[in-house]
Amino acid sequence: MSQSVIMTKQEVFLEMMIHLTQDEVPSEYLNRMSEKELFSEYPLNLLLKMKDTEQSKKYHPEGSVWNHTMMVVDEAAKVRNQSKDYQAFMWAALLHDIGKPPTTKVRKGKITSYDHEKVGAELSKEFLMYYTSDQEFIIKVCALVRWHMQILFVVNDLPYGEPREMIKEVNVHEISLLSWCDRMGRGGADPTVEVRNGKIFKDKIRKMQNSK
Repeated sequence: MSQSVIMTKQEVFLEMMIHLTQDEVPSEYLNRMSEKELFSEYPLNLLLKMKDTEQSKKYHPEGSVWNHTMMVVDEAAKVRNQSKDYQAFMWAALLHDIGKPPTTKVRKGKITSYDHEKVGAELSKEFLMYYTSDQEFIIKVCALVRWHMQILFVVNDLPYGEPREMIKEVNVHEISLLSWCDRMGRGGADPTVEVRNGKIFKDKIRKMQNSK
C-alpha cells in the first residue's frame, strides 16, 4: 500500500474528526461531503446507503436514515461538551444507525430494522478500522452504537433490554446522552417526554446496581 493512500485515509479521517468535534452544525459539512465521489467508495459508501434507507413515517417523519442521522449529529454537537469522550461520542452519533441499511425490511406492511444496533456495532468497527488503529477509541464508539437502543428497551420493559450487559461496556451517562440525541434527532420529538424517559432509565439502572 502506497504512502499516498495511507495519507489519504488519514486526511479523510482527520477532516471528518475536525468537523464532527468542532462544527456547531456538522451536518452542513457531512451533506456537502456526501455529494462527492469519495462518498461512493468504501467505507464511506456504508454511510451513503443511509440515503436510500427509508424509515417508518410514524416514528421518523424526517424521512431517511441519513436525514435522521444528520439531525442526531447536530443534536450531539449541542451537548458534546457534556461527554467524557467527545470524540468517541460524536463518531457514535454519526455511526449509530449504520446498521439500518442491511437490516431494514418491510414486514406485514411495516418498515422494521431489527437488531440494527448489533449489526451497526460490527459495521462501525469495520468502518473505523479502515481509518485508525486506535483500539480504545474503536471499542468506545462501537459500544455506544451497540447499546444506543437500551433506553427505549429498558424504559418500556421490553424483552430486548440487557442493562446488566450494557453497563459492562458503556458509561450510563454516555449512553443516556447519545440516546437523548437519537430521540431528539427526529421530527416531532418532545423534549419533556425524553427528559422523563432519561430519568426513568437512570433510576432503573441505579436500582438494578443497588440490588446486587
